[in-house]
Amino acid sequence: MILSDKRILEEIEKGTIKITPYKRDCLGSNSYDVHLGQHLATYDQHELDAKKHNTISHFDIPDEGYVLQPDRFYLGVTEEYTETHAHVPFLEGKSSTGRLGIDIHATAGKGDVGFCGNWTLEISVKQPVRVYKGMPIGQLIYFPVEGEIEVKYNEKKNAKYSGQPNRPVESMMWKNTF
Repeated sequence: MILSDKRILEEIEKGTIKITPYKRDCLGSNSYDVHLGQHLATYDQHELDAKKHNTISHFDIPDEGYVLQPDRFYLGVTEEYTETHAHVPFLEGKSSTGRLGIDIHATAGKGDVGFCGNWTLEISVKQPVRVYKGMPIGQLIYFPVEGEIEVKYNEKKNAKYSGQPNRPVESMMWKNTF
């Protein structure tokens, strides 16, 4: 079951869902539209190693936009900071974004109860496409959780992505033991 617009508004009122900045016209019948933040990043290395800390370089999207290339992988960020304390948030691309050939996540569309931060986007494109800061990029949908949560994501000692800033964050796979 997905929360409706009225239920999302109730949860915002209760403080279990937080969205900053919040704009009422971004609330759909069962989702909330999020926007591309001003910062993008690319990995510094051509070949990435899952056991090593792969560094990234940040850059800002200029006012005239930035052309994403199909042979590059980009990390982006949502303009919105969100907190979800009682539901499972899912981030999906908007159909308008997909119809431009833009994928906003490779695998990480699901958040955890207790996620607090800006969402890092895993962006790839099918052909060159110009993007702009502040453009609608995705939509958040919320699922209720059945049962009590023992430890929320923001309370876990090993939560690698809790409190993400308004800049893209690189993979923290290297912090895992394998």
